[in-house]
Amino acid sequence: MLNLGTIRGGWKAAVLGCALFCTPLYAQVSGYGDKQFGENTGDQLPQVLQKVAVEQHLNQQLPFDAAFVDETGKPVKLGDYFGKRPAILSLVYYNCPMLCSEEMDGLTSSLEMVKLTPGKDFDVVIISIDPSETPDLAAKRKAFYLKRYGRPDTAAGWHYLTGQRPAIDAVTNAVGFGYVRVPGPDGRLTQFAHASSIEIVTTEGRLAQYYLGVEYSPKDMLLGLIEASGNKIGSPVANILTYCYHYDPQTNKHSLIVVRVVQLGGMVTVAGLGGFMFLMFRRDLKLGRDHDLTKKENG
Repeated sequence: MLNLGTIRGGWKAAVLGCALFCTPLYAQVSGYGDKQFGENTGDQLPQVLQKVAVEQHLNQQLPFDAAFVDETGKPVKLGDYFGKRPAILSLVYYNCPMLCSEEMDGLTSSLEMVKLTPGKDFDVVIISIDPSETPDLAAKRKAFYLKRYGRPDTAAGWHYLTGQRPAIDAVTNAVGFGYVRVPGPDGRLTQFAHASSIEIVTTEGRLAQYYLGVEYSPKDMLLGLIEASGNKIGSPVANILTYCYHYDPQTNKHSLIVVRVVQLGGMVTVAGLGGFMFLMFRRDLKLGRDHDLTKKENG
């Protein structure tokens, strides 16, 4: 059991080569051959991303019998990682060219500031949603992020898993993690459209908290792990999703949506700052005039 000693902080989602949108709470997993992406109009969410979301299934039990292979090639079951301590769960794919590495970077950076020890106080369970990925690739990703984390003695607390679609679907359905397989730059179905999230799981294997985006507050992470160690279930968070979706480099349609979203946010920020400065300038000018008038009346 962990000791409660930190107050929850804030969190934020980032846009990093992907699109940021507020969406309803729904999720589904589409077939790997689904190519019905559709045309995106204006600033609307592309049709392919309308099938991608994270539905927060708080208190949902994970499928302990889901069979995977760890980074050493050893067959394991998801339930092997529960019963003693809580865990952080992340659904990614190791060859992801964009968002997954940002998610893993954000998770690693956050854990560097969390004064708990993987393998002792909690576990990190990373599961690839791509059934074609191998334990060798998982081992390389583990070695990379373990080195970045800077604590090689915690290797036993980091688990990078690969598996086949039935096991992957059992976990993604339990989590509410929707994704769609999409063509990469070469036209082959080698990439996935998905949103970015990590989940805190209780010692008993129930989903206790969701953190969305690619940056995670260390205070939130610490409090989530503390509560999950006592099998407490948290509350839903604002469903602001960061999507990973490889846009068409020829039409550049999806990148245009990103630009528009970023520009809109920039314009709102500039307008707000300009309005604030204008009001402050008027206030100072009025105070100066009142001061001069007072001096003349008293003089």
